[in-house]
Amino acid sequence: MTFIPNKVFLTKGVGRHKDKLQSFELALRNAGIQHCNLVSVSSIIPPNCKIISAEEGKKMLKPGQITFVVMSQNSTNEANRLIAASIGIALPKDRSFYGYLSEYHSYGETAKKAGDYAEDLAATMLATTLGIEFDADKAWDEKKQVFRMSGKIVKTSSVTQTARGKPDIWTTVVAAAVFIID
Repeated sequence: MTFIPNKVFLTKGVGRHKDKLQSFELALRNAGIQHCNLVSVSSIIPPNCKIISAEEGKKMLKPGQITFVVMSQNSTNEANRLIAASIGIALPKDRSFYGYLSEYHSYGETAKKAGDYAEDLAATMLATTLGIEFDADKAWDEKKQVFRMSGKIVKTSSVTQTARGKPDIWTTVVAAAVFIID
């Protein structure tokens, strides 16, 4: 049996609870995917897989269904500690070729910084697959221009959830790319 997703959506969430596992559950609830049996997969977006809105995608999920995800998560129980979870996405211009997702989590980074890094990771993986030459040590903004000018990478983006820890409570953040198989 072959499972090839034809749709994907990005979502994110944050949860807080005295128990770490419960804070994770609440983050999944906030992201709208808590009712599925989540199976982590690696980072390939299948050819011709359509990106849909989180609102549209969540309506397609059924309680208990096996759901393939690329997920990033992070937790802290330290007061004021900034945590981030991010998913980056990079799509080729030729949609008959596959794209990439990346998962990244960090401490002390803003949503913009974590999101840019996740986007850079996904785009770099795609660029190396497509044979685009670039300087890996350049800043993301410079590499983004090289990738776009190559005409081979059409879209990059990311979704990021950040939160600050609170005293005596677990805080968990999640970001996920959720695959749909029609």
